[in-house]
Amino acid sequence: MASSRTTTEIATQPAVWREALRTLPRHASALPRRGERVAVIGCGTSWFMAQAYADLREAGGHGETDAFAASRFPFSRSYDRVVALTRSGTTSEVLAVLARLAGTVPTAAITADPATPVMELADAVAVLDFADEESVVQTRFATTALALFRAHLEAEDALPDGVGTVARAADDAELALARPLETAVREAGQFTFLGTGWTYGLAQEAGLKMREAAGAWTEAYPAMEYRHGPISITAPGRVAWSFGPLPDGLAEEVRAVGGTLVAGDLDPLAELVLAQRLAVAVAEDRGLDPDRPRNLTRSVVLADAGAGV
Repeated sequence: MASSRTTTEIATQPAVWREALRTLPRHASALPRRGERVAVIGCGTSWFMAQAYADLREAGGHGETDAFAASRFPFSRSYDRVVALTRSGTTSEVLAVLARLAGTVPTAAITADPATPVMELADAVAVLDFADEESVVQTRFATTALALFRAHLEAEDALPDGVGTVARAADDAELALARPLETAVREAGQFTFLGTGWTYGLAQEAGLKMREAAGAWTEAYPAMEYRHGPISITAPGRVAWSFGPLPDGLAEEVRAVGGTLVAGDLDPLAELVLAQRLAVAVAEDRGLDPDRPRNLTRSVVLADAGAGV
């Protein structure tokens, strides 16, 4: 069977993360300054990457950072900068926020396409065209945007303790691309993704990839919340997958009720690559085309996006 377009794009991630690291100086004007109070907005995958970055930036002492779905942006709050993540540059809710903020607060955007409306609406734009993708399901653009944010924090000595370099993450992503997918995981009927701090956004994104590409039953929680109800669905044939270290005792609890535990040893961003591969594999196992997910388009363009923001 020929590789899907999504599979091909997933495999390029180590290279495009390294390109984000190399081109960091070119994009500096679109990235938050130390000490700024920042809001990061996006939709779907971009919102989850915004969550991961917000946690990273605050934990590293670079500045107070909030993350919002664009449709839920709180215009009553005051920020020094608002940063939008939008692969297509055409997402209606994101453009509506930028248009409403024009002239009142500095704005920036991270996008993949320089020929889109976001170029005119944002005050500064970082164009990651080398990470653009044809797939409906986002993979490499989203992770590359987060790699760029991470590289910027790294350059400013603002990475939280325990978070590795982008170069190391790219090396680990090579391992994630080569690692076989476990049969018990590939054949599971349910998946719960767990994260701590910045990796909760990655857990949310892993769950979304499984739903988008494979129509799978997935959930995502902060790891410490797993005992507060979600563990009740853990059983044989179901997976609990942790991005980063598990809280003490949780691994034993998952195994005691028959669940399959995945507790990776790679950089969490590289672990997301492994989850992306799983989403494609499960889709193909179920006779689905990961390049043509059900009910989805590459960008959501609404007739009246301003009504909800």
